[in-house]
Amino acid sequence: MPNPRVIYWFRTDLRLHDSPALKAALDLNPECLYPIWTWDPHYVYRARVGPNRWQYLLDCQSDLSKSITKLNPQSKLFLIREAPQTLFPKLFKQWKITHLVFEKDTDAYGRERDQKVMALAAEAGVEVVVRYGRTLYDPDELVKQNHGKPTMSLNQVQAAGKKIGEIPRPIAAPTSLPDPGDTSLDFEQEVPESKPDINAIQREGEEESYAKLAGPNGDFAIPTMEELGLKPATTQHRGGETIALKMLDEIIANEDYTATFEKPKTAPTAFEPQATTLLSPHMHFGSLSCREFYWRCQDVVDKYKGHASQPPTSLTGQLLFRDMYFGAQASLGFAFGQTYGNSHCRFIPWHIPSKIDTSSGLITGEYLVDNAQAEIYFQRWREGRTGFPWIDALMRQLKYEGWIHHLGRHAVACFLTRGGCYVDWERGAEVFEEWLIDHEAACNIGNWQWLSCTAFYTQFYRCYSPIAFPQKWDKEGNFVRKFVPELEKYSQKYIYEPWKAPIADQKKWGCIIKGDGSSTLIDGKKAYPKPMFDFPTQREICIEGMRNAYHIGLYGNDSKVLDGTWRKLFSNDAEGPTEGSKGPPGAMVEHEDADGQEENDVHEPPGPKTSRRGEADNKRITGNETEIKYHKREASQRTLDGMVTRKKKRNNSDIADHT
Repeated sequence: MPNPRVIYWFRTDLRLHDSPALKAALDLNPECLYPIWTWDPHYVYRARVGPNRWQYLLDCQSDLSKSITKLNPQSKLFLIREAPQTLFPKLFKQWKITHLVFEKDTDAYGRERDQKVMALAAEAGVEVVVRYGRTLYDPDELVKQNHGKPTMSLNQVQAAGKKIGEIPRPIAAPTSLPDPGDTSLDFEQEVPESKPDINAIQREGEEESYAKLAGPNGDFAIPTMEELGLKPATTQHRGGETIALKMLDEIIANEDYTATFEKPKTAPTAFEPQATTLLSPHMHFGSLSCREFYWRCQDVVDKYKGHASQPPTSLTGQLLFRDMYFGAQASLGFAFGQTYGNSHCRFIPWHIPSKIDTSSGLITGEYLVDNAQAEIYFQRWREGRTGFPWIDALMRQLKYEGWIHHLGRHAVACFLTRGGCYVDWERGAEVFEEWLIDHEAACNIGNWQWLSCTAFYTQFYRCYSPIAFPQKWDKEGNFVRKFVPELEKYSQKYIYEPWKAPIADQKKWGCIIKGDGSSTLIDGKKAYPKPMFDFPTQREICIEGMRNAYHIGLYGNDSKVLDGTWRKLFSNDAEGPTEGSKGPPGAMVEHEDADGQEENDVHEPPGPKTSRRGEADNKRITGNETEIKYHKREASQRTLDGMVTRKKKRNNSDIADHT
């Protein structure tokens, strides 16, 4: 029997240290080993990825390729520009492959892709070897030991983990690698369909990564940002196993920090340096093993003479939370990433809901604008021009650096959903997917459900104030001055509420508080926007909306949600797209238009006793709760682009009826 000829397929494990799958490949004693990466068009065109995360990926790939070459000058990371589903059958034949080895992936798309590839391997007579290594525990095993249910709490993870056994110790990196075999590619490339390209907005040039199968020079090179047509990255954070291990060494060397770390006590306003480890993007790309991180930390804690922190707030606790989200996703699949059809996600009729493909039951990546004002709120939040300096500073840091502190993520997520705008959490998750360098689908989705109180967490009445909360951490407002430089000269007294500063002081400090932020200059003067609403009033609107939805008590897989008849249970005046007694599935709106007209007017913020939709004019007592009903906001003609549709107007003011 000939010695194995092995493809090692790198994906979310861009490292040599502690790779159970790579060890399994080497244990086959192969006569040749091909370390490859397939340039999957799903991520190039269909998943939201901004320039910062692309740069981080290319950093990780380049570093790994250099490390492979150090172990074997004949080898490298062979990057092949074709989808794995079409490429592998040709590679198996061309290179006479006997084994395909890779690290397990339980992401919804990853699982579907891998099942297809394994079926193709079986047809070709290629043996597939899969090992988990992306998480502390195998997510499928966590679900199995959690009575076949998604892991929705840390206690469930810890209880299931005890049944599985101790987290394995990390494996040493290999000291040598076999030669690859012949690398000729005597077959035609199947170029993927590029449209729809959800990342077109990130490009300033032509996307040419599929011009040639083995790259422009036929040497399997890592693509460049220019080949992808992408705008330059703006983040200072860089990827790669070499950097990751150095960062980990520096953290572990500080025994007090490692042993006593408590995440809720770290400052969200800290920068240069930040208050947390910033290792999360390395774990996403696999340039750092989570088991390496876990055991390096745990060994310090075990030897520490003082009082060490414990899960859930400790460093190891953060890794357990990560496993919790992976377990939930592994169980629920694609449904985990949305409300519709999700058995564990509360149904809230948020504004600007997702469009749903009723044939598949999945969200489409598009959304519908049921309320023009909510759409304006969402765009101002996304662009960091809400008029609340703390929120704007965080959103600008997110876009520029690709990272913000976890408490900052909590603050902006609460503000967009249950604590301010009452906008669907799926909109916020999509923005994070685009901008975060550490975007992990399971964790991003789970955290947005947590902060919107649709899953994992239920205390919807506990909201982050955009004024009081940052003052606890940074009274001087240095974080705001860094990321909202218009306010750099404002006094400490007004740094979080600049609209309260006297006009004379605003002029003296070189920035007037006026407009909606769409223009940085007004009347020849530097401008920062007024707040887009009165926060205490808006918070109460959101809390009442949440209380009402909790009282009704629907989940995403309820038949009334699936067929749209949930509307019968909500007052027409309830917050969200609730009018009528029936309508499309989920929270979708019935009518769409494509008139293309745009109106960018933003109303002045209401007074302290007036909501953005008028005063509460109707109160109804239900048990011990008071349900406050509000008038609907007026519609406008604002639309975004081809990814966005909205409801038609009726009589120039009323939102279209669903009946």
